[in-house]
Amino acid sequence: MDLALLLLRCVVGFTFFGHGTQKLWGWFGGEGLKKTTELFRTLNIQPARLMASVSALAEVLSGLFFMLGFLTNLSAGVIVVTMLVAILTVSGKKGYWSPEGGAEYNVLIIAVCIAVILTGPGTYALDPLLF
Repeated sequence: MDLALLLLRCVVGFTFFGHGTQKLWGWFGGEGLKKTTELFRTLNIQPARLMASVSALAEVLSGLFFMLGFLTNLSAGVIVVTMLVAILTVSGKKGYWSPEGGAEYNVLIIAVCIAVILTGPGTYALDPLLF
């Protein structure tokens, strides 16, 4: 069970970390903060630059913390809220399954995070060592 939780946390955490770095710094083939800000403007999320920066930084930190099992419930909660916002602003409008990016990915991430909140991060995490 502990290894399964570690695997889930690492895959989801690294994926979320990667998405945040794409938005913030253009890593992993991303377009960086300028394009993220433009996207936020088109979605009428204002102030666009501030919200893009906060969103990207939240993805980077929550992904890293979730992967490490540090402040796991908080980091999982941030990921859940971020995915809910993505559903409400972008993917939910396309339906659940869509070749153009439906909500299925977001719902899957939410389910994993809620499962980890309900079970705990497992032994191979920083939380049990620190708290």
